[in-house]
Amino acid sequence: MSEQFDFYAYISRMKYIVRWGLMRNTDSENIQEHSLQVAVLAHALAVIHNKLCPGNQVLPERACLYGVFHDAAEIITGDLPTPIKYYNPIIKENYQDIEDVAKEKLLSMLPVDMGEVYRPILFYEEMDSVYYPIVKAADKLSAYIKCAEEVKAGNREFVKAMEATRKSLDESDLPEVKHFLEHYMNAYNKTLDEMN
Repeated sequence: MSEQFDFYAYISRMKYIVRWGLMRNTDSENIQEHSLQVAVLAHALAVIHNKLCPGNQVLPERACLYGVFHDAAEIITGDLPTPIKYYNPIIKENYQDIEDVAKEKLLSMLPVDMGEVYRPILFYEEMDSVYYPIVKAADKLSAYIKCAEEVKAGNREFVKAMEATRKSLDESDLPEVKHFLEHYMNAYNKTLDEMN
């Protein structure tokens, strides 16, 4: 029998890692769903960035790819709630180390030559840091959209998280984030009939 590698089977398990574990949700969200949304938003932010900053172009497809894999380590670590992850600098630093170990574990599930392809994707923050602010902003936008959807559904559990996330987005120095909030965010409050 030929040698088998577990990487892609592990990646497919993103659908089993539930986000927002400390909060009551009207609609649960897993990291696979979240990662698709982050990928779409990262692509959008990169396209907007290129329109607003013509002298400083980025590749939207690269931003999209990084968004797909940005939480891959959570397949192994699980989703640590934000209030815990960022409670203090020691926890934040230690959790980053744990995520790095998890990424290495994922890479070990590939043949060496394939691992060389995925290393810069899983470690994009260090290896292609130009994209980190865009993907991080897309991640934050995704969280804000989730909060807005929960509040729209009458779930007050997400009110404070929505306010804190919006404050963070408003403080962003990325013009593409401000542009997205101004021109695209309100549509998330519409019903399907209102969008049509």
